[in-house]
Amino acid sequence: MNHATYLRTAAIPLSGLAPFPGNAKRGDVAAILESLRRNGQYRCLVVREMPGAPLTVLAGNHTAQALDAHGPGDCGQPSCGVCDNAPEWTPAARCEVVTCDENTTRRINLVDNRAADLGSYDADALAELLSFLDDGYAGTGYQEADVERLLAPPPSTEELVDTYRHPEDEEMWPVLRFTAPPQDRDLFYDLTAD
Repeated sequence: MNHATYLRTAAIPLSGLAPFPGNAKRGDVAAILESLRRNGQYRCLVVREMPGAPLTVLAGNHTAQALDAHGPGDCGQPSCGVCDNAPEWTPAARCEVVTCDENTTRRINLVDNRAADLGSYDADALAELLSFLDDGYAGTGYQEADVERLLAPPPSTEELVDTYRHPEDEEMWPVLRFTAPPQDRDLFYDLTAD
C-alpha cells in the first residue's frame, strides 16, 4: 500500500489513542488548548488503525496533548469549546481513521509537521483578518504585541544602518534575513561599506 485509505470518522477517547512514536515536532500545546477552549475542535486528528495495535495519531499529536491537558469534566472556563462546560465530559477527540503502511505513516506525520513551516504570510491579508476580531485575540495564537509588530512600518535603510553598524573588531556580525528590492539592498551595502 502506498497511500492512506479513509475508514471512518469517530469520537475516540484519548485513552484509546497512542502518540506517534518519535514525533519530531514540538508544538505549543498551551496555544492549542487556548484555541480549543475558544473555538472548539474544528479539525480532526488523523489516526492509523492497524489490527492488534492501538490507534496511532499521525497528525494532530499536539491537539491530542492539549485535549489531555484540559482533563475530564468542566474546566471552569466560560463557554468552553472542549467540554461545553459539562461535568461529565470525558477527554476524547474527533478523529479521521485511516489505514496505511509504515512508510506512508511516517510520510503523513512528516508532512503534517513540515508543511506549515514551508508557508509564509501575506502581511496585509493577515492584518486585515486580525482587524475584524471584535473581542480580542484569544484563540488565534496572536497577542497584542504580535499585532503591533505586524502593523508597525518596516525600518528604513538608515535605521538599519544605525542599528546594525559596522561592528568593532571584537564584535560579531549580526545576521539579518529579510527580503528587499535590489535597489534597497544596494543602498544598504553602500551605506555600510567602509
